[in-house]
Amino acid sequence: MAERVADELRRQLAEGTLLPGARLTESTIAEDLGVSRNTVREAFAELASERLVVRLPNRGVFVATLDAGDIHDVYTVRRAIEVSAVRGGGSAEDIAAVRAAVEEGKRAAEAGDDEALGTANQHFHGAIVAMAGSARLNSIMSQVLAEMRLYFHKATMDADFYRHYLPENEAICAALESGELDRAANLLLAYLDRSEDNLSDVHAQ
Repeated sequence: MAERVADELRRQLAEGTLLPGARLTESTIAEDLGVSRNTVREAFAELASERLVVRLPNRGVFVATLDAGDIHDVYTVRRAIEVSAVRGGGSAEDIAAVRAAVEEGKRAAEAGDDEALGTANQHFHGAIVAMAGSARLNSIMSQVLAEMRLYFHKATMDADFYRHYLPENEAICAALESGELDRAANLLLAYLDRSEDNLSDVHAQ
């Protein structure tokens, strides 16, 4: 049960529902999810071990505000699992999920909804890793996506931040659809390199 609560909170972090620095209240979450406060406390402990939340003495539990020094480490993990998943390819259903995330991003861009665009980008990268067919990798990626959204909240000050990635998501997806796995992997690797540089610049400013 505690793991299910932790999964839900990771999802909310990845979707941008929980903002960096937000206070998390045991009683509110317990009521919302229909679980005991002890279960929520166990979920907090798990998320704290993943550095997604912090417990401050006499103040409570808060969504983490990650610092720029962790960016390279997170991107090292992303390169290892996302590029490997692309090189391995996936089923037609897996690739359709990647395409669905691309189209979700296009719709969000057309609507001018930057938060939805950020969420669609998260779905794109989650679908990439899901091609590997590994529950363990999916679990690792859920933590990574939650961390990334904490970083990206700062980046959303630039309304065009996510839009820059739409053409690249489209190109990677098209390469997957045509069976050009090495090309898709190379495009993704270059994408992640640029994304790390862009995000580092945002935090440096």
